Amino acid sequence: MYTWKSHYVVQADFQHWANEVLFAALDHLKPEVLASDQGLFFHSVHHTLDHMLLVSQVWQARLKGETLANPDYKSIQHPDWRELKNALRLETRHLQGWLDQQPEAFFDSRLDFIAGDGKMKNHWVRDMLNHLFTHSVHHRGQISAAITRLGGPCPEMDFIYYRHEMDRILSMPQ
Repeated sequence: MYTWKSHYVVQADFQHWANEVLFAALDHLKPEVLASDQGLFFHSVHHTLDHMLLVSQVWQARLKGETLANPDYKSIQHPDWRELKNALRLETRHLQGWLDQQPEAFFDSRLDFIAGDGKMKNHWVRDMLNHLFTHSVHHRGQISAAITRLGGPCPEMDFIYYRHEMDRILSMPQ
């Protein structure tokens, strides 16, 4: 049965899959390129991925009724590239598992949280999750453009490619 819960658990899995596709394309680039200014909002590929991780941490805290104290979007939190990739992997899988543990009613609820401007906000959980996931898609798209501009392979990260891959895996004999 299709539910909001099942939808968002699959969306979290898609985020993990898309990150892996992106990482595979980034592995074709020299490490110094990842830290160089590529004209992205956060300048480098590295800082953009670091930002994606920090935003995920901020929104996961909000979803849990917590507040992440003073997130610093201007500084890189994970300067080591491998550490950053692994932290993003763990964060995404943690979110997926956490979402899977939530009751169905959670996805039809609204939550209060303190926004970056210090003001109290109230949003539907679905809107918060949509924002988190589309935010990552947005930044992966920016990074993808930088990869292809630098001569790397174009990562195919569309949701339909994820579905095709999952169908292929699920149809494999055991």
